Amino acid sequence: MYFAPTEFLAAPEAMERRWPLEDSLQYTRWLATHHYENFHVVSFLLPKRLHQDFYNVYAFCRWADDLGDEIGDPRESLRLLQWWRGQLQAMYAGRAGQVSHPVFVALQGTAGRFHLPQILFDDLIKAFEQDQTVTRYRNFEELFEYCRYSANPVGRLVLALCGYQDAARQALSDATCTALQLANHWQDVTVDLLKDRVYLPLDVLERHGYRIESLLERRCDDRFKAAMRESVEVARRLFLKGLPLAGMVDRRLAIDLDLFSRGGLKVLEKIERQDYDVLGARPAISKIERAGLLLGALTRATLARNHCAPAA
Repeated sequence: MYFAPTEFLAAPEAMERRWPLEDSLQYTRWLATHHYENFHVVSFLLPKRLHQDFYNVYAFCRWADDLGDEIGDPRESLRLLQWWRGQLQAMYAGRAGQVSHPVFVALQGTAGRFHLPQILFDDLIKAFEQDQTVTRYRNFEELFEYCRYSANPVGRLVLALCGYQDAARQALSDATCTALQLANHWQDVTVDLLKDRVYLPLDVLERHGYRIESLLERRCDDRFKAAMRESVEVARRLFLKGLPLAGMVDRRLAIDLDLFSRGGLKVLEKIERQDYDVLGARPAISKIERAGLLLGALTRATLARNHCAPAA
């Protein structure tokens, strides 16, 4: 029987077990395919030979995320994240006897085969640690620095799994991932407020005469809408900056990248359509709209391939 992270922590039979490789691979596969976000984990467009490696990387991210967000006690989250970092360090140091968790037993082979830098995983842990102590951001510079740890490593890991580790592609991926993180925050303003987290930069709110107290009271007025409008435009510029990446990778990965970017842009469009009132209703993309985004991505990829094909 397999357990989600918080259940796993409370199950002595899971925590104390020595996990062989095959069982560990089955666990990361189960974790990646038994979650409401599993349609994001492995696209049907990716080669099957990469599926297990994506499951392994996803499992690391899912565990780190849950240790940061699902424990309910910041001090305990920090302790568990430090334990998680210890497992990561033991894996990269080759201390097999100290690697007891199935995620790291499974991830070790992936990290070695694809030369995944340890710092990318460590940066993700650092972001979840920061979430325990930092709940406000003074300006976009501070928020971008947070995204450098919380979002950008994911894109770089995806690129590395697909054979790309050059600086040019990484820079475009960083723009896309930061934009996706911002779009998620603008979509989930009320969700983050329940955790006493505000990702809208304080200087943007102040510039438009909107007080943080009004946000805590869920007060949507013209000042709040102006702050949201500015924030949406920042995210949109980053999405547009990152779009060329889709033309610099394998066609199947290009479709996924295009789909993520267009999905993020669609979230921003939804925010605009509801007049920037994300306090009254959470903007969401419907299944029909998701299908339309996929069709658009497939069409753009086909046209690009035909355009680049040599004349008969």
